[in-house]
Amino acid sequence: MGNIHKTWTAQAVEKAFERIATWKRGDQRAPHKPLLLLVLLARVQRGEGPLMPYAEVDTQLRDLLEKFGPPRKALHPEYPFWRLQTDGLWTITRRDCISLTNSGDPRRRDLLDQDVAGGFIEPVYQKLVIDPGLGARLVGRLLTEHFPGTYHPLILAAIGWPEAPIYEVTCRRKRAQDFHEQVLAAYGYRCAICGFDLRLAGQPIALEAAHIQWHAYQGPDEVRNGLCLCKMHHALLDLGAWGFTLEGTLQISPKVSRGNGWQAWLGRFDGQPLLKPLDLACEPAPAYVRWHGREVFGM
Repeated sequence: MGNIHKTWTAQAVEKAFERIATWKRGDQRAPHKPLLLLVLLARVQRGEGPLMPYAEVDTQLRDLLEKFGPPRKALHPEYPFWRLQTDGLWTITRRDCISLTNSGDPRRRDLLDQDVAGGFIEPVYQKLVIDPGLGARLVGRLLTEHFPGTYHPLILAAIGWPEAPIYEVTCRRKRAQDFHEQVLAAYGYRCAICGFDLRLAGQPIALEAAHIQWHAYQGPDEVRNGLCLCKMHHALLDLGAWGFTLEGTLQISPKVSRGNGWQAWLGRFDGQPLLKPLDLACEPAPAYVRWHGREVFGM
């Protein structure tokens, strides 16, 4: 209740977003609250109201979790929708009509039957309306803190973010400046899948150091957590289109459709070994391979 009389400056809103509690268990991914907040921020930026019916949340957040969340057997959009109330910037209508389970969560069916809606409390909503740059900064932080860069344009398109600048946000965890060069050098400046090694004026182009365990989820900037990949195979790794075993054998996700580019970019590499680093001491560490398999690829 104390937040009703709080002075919601732009800085206060940003601080509140920084303090949002996300579910944690080791290094497991939990992007449920961030994705829901991104959806609501996009609605505000498009000039829509502060509240969103749970029926719409259920459909849109479920779709986002399937596309950008970790592989899980069951999805529960109702959990972040309800639990955001404890973070001080979220409100829910008709909450007294909802009975809770022993875990303190609502039943999805009840939220739908009671036409419950949720969203930003009024002073936070008004601050976002009069300061569009604030919403853009918040979106930039949520993307940076919870997803690799390959996801950002895809998520922005999925939430319907209007054309407006997205502010780049510096990660709270500092990145090692030499990670990129160390990883590329370890693999002889060749993509670990397709062997791409094009150079321009002697400089490698379109090659990137990919984190196996994402930087946003405690993945360290060390060579054994990296692969040298061309831009295409880096994006496909982050999206879970392919993964690899502890032995270094590439596997293709059954979710990938066999359209144009299938054979050229993925099909011909299925079951093939990844290129090994020049020094075998730089091979991917099992812990990072397991993380990617569990949290991204779904092995």
